[in-house]
Amino acid sequence: MKKYITIIILAIILVVSCEKDDICLENTTPNLVLKFYDFENDTLTKTILIDSLRAINYELLEDYTNTTLDSVSLQLDLNAYKTAYQIASAGTLDTIYFSYDRNDVFVSRSCGYKAVFENLTIDSLTNNWIKSYHINNTIIDNDTTAHINIYH
Repeated sequence: MKKYITIIILAIILVVSCEKDDICLENTTPNLVLKFYDFENDTLTKTILIDSLRAINYELLEDYTNTTLDSVSLQLDLNAYKTAYQIASAGTLDTIYFSYDRNDVFVSRSCGYKAVFENLTIDSLTNNWIKSYHINNTIIDNDTTAHINIYH
């Protein structure tokens, strides 16, 4: 009888000591952040009127049509290692091809996994309104800072 009581007490202690993860408070998979700068003076941010922004072979959840911004947050395709975007401004269109590796990181029981994108590169870029770019960080593990500066 003492064995059963000891086992029950140990089981209760184990159950009570477990931490519950009912609410996901962590950030999920981060987006790629592009920040727009003046080509003439690369220290000044420069807003851009985006005529249209669309992902190629990927469904974009946000609509940036006819929006003036100094930065944009783009989703990367979780099922591929490349994502392409077409960004039109002032009637001209540029296409940017991003390549990356994806690393799934466990966050918690309630959040599950999030993707961290590594080795970010730009495979190709048409230079119509975009004059140049600079990759600030090749690892995308948060979306609070700009990963790529676009000069126009």
